[in-house]
Amino acid sequence: MRILLFIAMQIAILVVVSIVGSLLLNVFGIYLDRQSYAGLLCLFAVYGFTGSLISLFASKWICKSSYRVRIIDVPTNDQERFLVETVAQFARQYDLKMPEVGIYSSADPNAFATGASRDGAMVAVSTGLLNSMSRNEIRGVLGHEMSHVHNGDMVTMALLQGVLNTFVYFISYLVSVAVVNAMQGKNDRRSIGFSPLYYMINSLCQILFGFIASIILMAYSRHREFKADAGSAALTGRNDMISALRALQRAVQPDKSMKASMSALCINAPAAVSELLRSHPPLEKRIEALEKLNV
Repeated sequence: MRILLFIAMQIAILVVVSIVGSLLLNVFGIYLDRQSYAGLLCLFAVYGFTGSLISLFASKWICKSSYRVRIIDVPTNDQERFLVETVAQFARQYDLKMPEVGIYSSADPNAFATGASRDGAMVAVSTGLLNSMSRNEIRGVLGHEMSHVHNGDMVTMALLQGVLNTFVYFISYLVSVAVVNAMQGKNDRRSIGFSPLYYMINSLCQILFGFIASIILMAYSRHREFKADAGSAALTGRNDMISALRALQRAVQPDKSMKASMSALCINAPAAVSELLRSHPPLEKRIEALEKLNV
């Protein structure tokens, strides 16, 4: 039901984009018949969703390859058994299929959850995290990642990215056509011939609207981090999650060279030039939110 509601919200956003596009056409006096208008919106929706959906369905393979994740098929020591048993416990509490559990080699104390569905997920932790945190703190981290899985955050992020991509492509196209026609004294999209001027303006528009879309996407990403922290607090107790976040504060912060697509998956991410562009809230704000939480 939650996913259906989210999809309904995305459709509503596309309707708003369509209305905005129609208003832009009227303001600039550009004529598009209804069939062409609907066709353009559908075409840009295909463009917008294709990349994000491919990334979603390939996410486990990409993460396994990028991080060289070693999946724990059969635990070989106490640490591995602890990881698998803890994830299994949380999966039962959330009524989820058991995710794959893995370890990857990195001095950066971090963890992530990924996968194309709640019942096809993977949870992985770094060796740096295992070597620097107590078991209670690791439980807090695993609870956070399993909350991401339970909330379906991988799917909702992909859907939101698709909608925002559609917005960027569609509005950039309309603005580019409007500007070129205004400069050339024309009022028909078919007469612009997709000139170099059109492509230059379209590229600039995509950069501008893409930046705005990134701010929206990162705002949602920060929101889901607060929710996952709260989910962990409900699973393990608030103190375990607070202790884990404080351990992250003491640790070496993630390298800024980390890919943005990867950093959004992790429990901790590199700082950005502005908080508006951060996929994660500052650790101190997350701790403050947990301290105020009633659990």
